[in-house]
Amino acid sequence: MRLEHDLLGNFEVPSHAYWGVHTGRAAENFPISGVPIGHYRSLIRALALVKQAAAEANCSVGELEPSIRDAIVAACGEVAEGKFDSQFIVDAIQGGAGTSTNMNANEVIANRALEIMGHEKGDYVHCHPLNHVNMSQSTNDVYPTALKVALILELRELVTAMAHLRGAFGGKAEEFKDIIKMGRTQLQDAVPMTLGMEFATFARMTMEDEDRLRDVIPLLCEINIGGTAIGTQLNAPKGYSALACQNLSKLTGIPFVVAEDMVEATQDAGVFVMVSGVLKRVAVKLSKTSNDLRLLSSGPRAGFGEINLPPRQAGSSIMPGKVNPVIPEVVNQVAFAMIGYDITVTMAAEAGQLQLNAFEPIMCRALMMGITQLRQACYVLADLCVKDITANVPKMRRDVERSIGLVTALSPMLGYENATAVAQKAQAEDKTVRQVVQELALMSEAEFEAILGDVDKLVRPNG
Repeated sequence: MRLEHDLLGNFEVPSHAYWGVHTGRAAENFPISGVPIGHYRSLIRALALVKQAAAEANCSVGELEPSIRDAIVAACGEVAEGKFDSQFIVDAIQGGAGTSTNMNANEVIANRALEIMGHEKGDYVHCHPLNHVNMSQSTNDVYPTALKVALILELRELVTAMAHLRGAFGGKAEEFKDIIKMGRTQLQDAVPMTLGMEFATFARMTMEDEDRLRDVIPLLCEINIGGTAIGTQLNAPKGYSALACQNLSKLTGIPFVVAEDMVEATQDAGVFVMVSGVLKRVAVKLSKTSNDLRLLSSGPRAGFGEINLPPRQAGSSIMPGKVNPVIPEVVNQVAFAMIGYDITVTMAAEAGQLQLNAFEPIMCRALMMGITQLRQACYVLADLCVKDITANVPKMRRDVERSIGLVTALSPMLGYENATAVAQKAQAEDKTVRQVVQELALMSEAEFEAILGDVDKLVRPNG
């Protein structure tokens, strides 16, 4: 063990640990979720990049010695690569507005920098977690800045995953483009369409959400780095803020800008509410799509039975042969969770008081979990379900012929009154529209077949 101290007194730290007294106390104070911040890879990477940008800026303005800067930069590079994720032990749910997360980063980087400089861990006279690694900073500008970096990285990956899912839906739309079926409104027969149209809609819905995610990413590029405690830039040297922002932009390839009003930027969590809202939209539409896939594949004999989902596992411990739509079901549950995370972010943003929002850690956790789960859900839905869906073509064809909704397509030829009579007679006598039309001598078999057989005319009357 090694002995470290803070304002509360001495604290024993394992000699091998890169974290220190502040992290140790936080680990004791917050045994909440059991999931440490080291689990969130993009957040740890983002913290390291912010610390590196700060060290380089402090050196540029003459506040940090080049030798210490070099050691900090080298340590930050290793942390960013993921070599020290296991040393980030603070629970993601924590009090203190993220101070424990910031201090965990400061201590790990400082102790690794000490090793690089040839000193023992804990020998902070040569590189101190606060005096050097946290120089010109506060948790209140570091934490939200790092969160924004992490969110941009995560959202980009989510967009990629959604594009993958869209491609799967698009492939099926092309494969099914000429398969006729009945459309439905309010779960009642409507008018004919193609199965390809249905899957093209799924693809289009996904694409629209990709666009909305791309729209929200630029809002995350405004940061309050250099604002320190409440945005007044106390203890940050002149020129530091702009330099730190420029350095972070170079390190990430993201065009960050310093907020015009840092006091406002330090306390306002509105951008996280915006991001959460878009993620909720993604979740809602993914869930709606999954609902449709479950409905369309229901049966196999006593349901819609229009499509077959690929069997992924045995579905019952009591009913032999049963196979469940487990992939859409898990996507549904991811969506339910994201909707809950959105409520968490909303309440946490609303709970901010005066010059700081103390609840950014729970916003961070909710957003990170939501994005990760949505991303994985997209890949799972695409690869384990959508790409191997098959169509029950004869079933859909029979349903179209039996459906009363078909008379809507025949109405221009038969007239509304005749079409109504056909619908009523077919329903009352449990006959097909084809049978009734022929019984009433309203259309010949050849004429009926020509209409039903011309998919383009039936479902794309205007081309």
